[in-house]
Amino acid sequence: MAQQDTDQPVNDESNESTASGEFIVDTEDCEARELAHRERGTSRPITVVGNPVLHKECKDVTEFDEKLAQLIDDMFASQRTAEGVGLAANQIGVDLKVFVYDCPDDEGVRHVGHVVNPVLDELPADRRILDDSNEGCLSVPTAYAALARPDYAVVRGQDMHGNPIAIEGTGYFARCLQHETDHLNGYLYIDRLSKRDRKDALRQMAEGTPRYPVVAND
Repeated sequence: MAQQDTDQPVNDESNESTASGEFIVDTEDCEARELAHRERGTSRPITVVGNPVLHKECKDVTEFDEKLAQLIDDMFASQRTAEGVGLAANQIGVDLKVFVYDCPDDEGVRHVGHVVNPVLDELPADRRILDDSNEGCLSVPTAYAALARPDYAVVRGQDMHGNPIAIEGTGYFARCLQHETDHLNGYLYIDRLSKRDRKDALRQMAEGTPRYPVVAND
């Protein structure tokens, strides 16, 4: 997901057990953890709308090995190069269900982590409070559009070792969790827009110049 102007101070949260994994603490040692990943990684160019890998559901991860760990490192490096707050594996051309994030919530608390094989919880009606803030995407560079999404989200999946985890987010971070999970299911945020707003976003992209390397569509 494309970055927006916001402060990112570090804060702490406590663990909370869930039926399928624990709500992980992703707010501690953010700077050191993010730096370690990207120093081990290699930045790759970003795939953009129209590339087939972005428009189909990705494959489940079944092997939790060194190749997966290297992919996650490369994704953190690529995310930093593109100055994004979230990145899905298919955005660097890899057909696997993995995303990474370095994203603040609306209170300015920084969250850093990764999720393998993510699945969004279906929210009860009383938790579905919609936020219609602007949204952007590294795979639709230079374009933004208002999109209503719930302002709270829970994603369940696995870490790079195959352990079950759960992540909860509010505000901007909730938007990021939903945005990246959409990517791995073959959807871009512009797919959720009206035809007119989608056309406008694509116009913005055509008129802009990406600030990071992208893979040109043949």
